[in-house]
Amino acid sequence: MQFYKERILNAAQLKRLSEHKYSCTSASILDAWLQPWWCWLVSKTPLWLAPNLITILGLIINIVTTLILVWYSPDAKSDPPRWACFLCALGVFIYQSLDAIDGKQARRTGSQSPLGELFDHGCDSISTVFIAVGACTAVRLGEYPTWMFFQCFCAMTLFYCAHWQAYVTGTLKMGRIDVTEAQYSIILIHLVSAILGPQIWSVQVPPLHVEFIVVSNCALVSLAAYLIVGYARLITRGGVGKNGSTVAGTSILSPVIPFSLVVVPAFIIFQKSESLVYETHPILYILTFGMVAAKVTNRLVVAHMTKSEMQYYDWSLLGPAMLFLNQYFNNAIPEYYVLWLANIWVCVDLVRYCGQICTEICEHLKIHLFKIPFPPPASPPHDRNVTSDSSDKSEDSEVDSDAAPLLNNNTVSA
Repeated sequence: MQFYKERILNAAQLKRLSEHKYSCTSASILDAWLQPWWCWLVSKTPLWLAPNLITILGLIINIVTTLILVWYSPDAKSDPPRWACFLCALGVFIYQSLDAIDGKQARRTGSQSPLGELFDHGCDSISTVFIAVGACTAVRLGEYPTWMFFQCFCAMTLFYCAHWQAYVTGTLKMGRIDVTEAQYSIILIHLVSAILGPQIWSVQVPPLHVEFIVVSNCALVSLAAYLIVGYARLITRGGVGKNGSTVAGTSILSPVIPFSLVVVPAFIIFQKSESLVYETHPILYILTFGMVAAKVTNRLVVAHMTKSEMQYYDWSLLGPAMLFLNQYFNNAIPEYYVLWLANIWVCVDLVRYCGQICTEICEHLKIHLFKIPFPPPASPPHDRNVTSDSSDKSEDSEVDSDAAPLLNNNTVSA
C-alpha cells in the first residue's frame, strides 16, 4: 500500500483503460418514459458545456441540498422544515436529470472517453451516500438507529454489487427496477415529507398497528434483498475471464474483501461504542464510512476499466482504524472528536485519489476534464445523438460499443 507520491496507474493499466469500451444493458421501466425529457434537456444544453461539468454540477447540488436538510436535523430525529424536504427532492431530481444527460452531451459534442465513465461512476458513488442520508433524515429514521444503519449500508452495498457484477461479467446490467426507480422513490419520499410533514411517517397503519415508517422500511428491505440476490446470481454464474474469472482474470469473489473491510468495522464500532457515538451522531458516522465505501467502489471501477486486480487495502481504511484503536484503548480520546478526525481524513483521501487519477488519465489521453475547447456546430433537431432510444441513457459519459477509436490530441474528455 503506497501513498500518492507515486502514480496510481502504470503504463499497462493506462493502455488497457484507453482500449476500454463501455458496456451497459438496461431494462428500466422509467428510463423509456423519461427519454423525451432527457432528450429535450440535452438539446437545450450549450455545446460548450463539458459532460463532466454537468456531472459534477448535479453532484454539488445534491450534496448542498442534503446538507441543508441535515443542518436542521443533524441526528435524523427532529423534524426538518418542509421546505428543506422539498429542496432536497428538487436536488435529487436535478442530479438525476443531469446524470442522465451527461452521456448524451458527450456523444453530442464528440467528447466521449473512458474518463467520462469513471468520473460519472465516481460521482454516483458519493451521491448514493448523500441520497440515502437525505431520505433517512426526511423520515426521521434516526429514531430507529439500527434501521437507519441498515438502510444506508444497503444503498452502498447495492451500488457496489452493481459494479462487482460489471467487474465479473464485463457489462453493467440494470434490471426493470433499478437506479432510476430508486432515485424517483427517494424524490417521492421527500415530497411526502414536504407536503404532509415528516410526522406522517409516525402515523400507524390501521390494519397492522405499526408505524408507516416501519412498513416502508420493510418494503425497502425486501426490494434490497431481491436486488442483492439478483446480483449474486449474475456474479456466481461466472465471469468473462479465463475459467470463469473476472475481466482481470481474478477470482469472482475477490471484491468482497475490500468492501467487507468497510462494512464489518462500521458495524463492530457501532455495536461496541460506550459513548453511543453512532446513535448520537448517526449522519456524521454514516457519511464517514460512506466516503470510505465510495473510495473502495472507485477502486473497483478503476480495476474493471483497467482489467487489473483490485487492491484489498486502502489508505482510507485508516479512518475506521482510528475509531477501532480508540475503542481498544478505552476511548482515550472522546469518540466524537475521533469520528470528526476520521471523517476529515477519509474525505481528503477520497478527493486526493480522485484528483490524481483524473489527472493521470487526462495526461495519458491528452484531454481536459472540464473543458471542450472546440465544440462542434449545433446539431440538427433530428440528430441521433440527441434523440436516441433508452439505451442511449447511461449513467456515464461513455464510449459506445460502436464508437470511433479513442480520442486524438484534439478531442476532449467527457
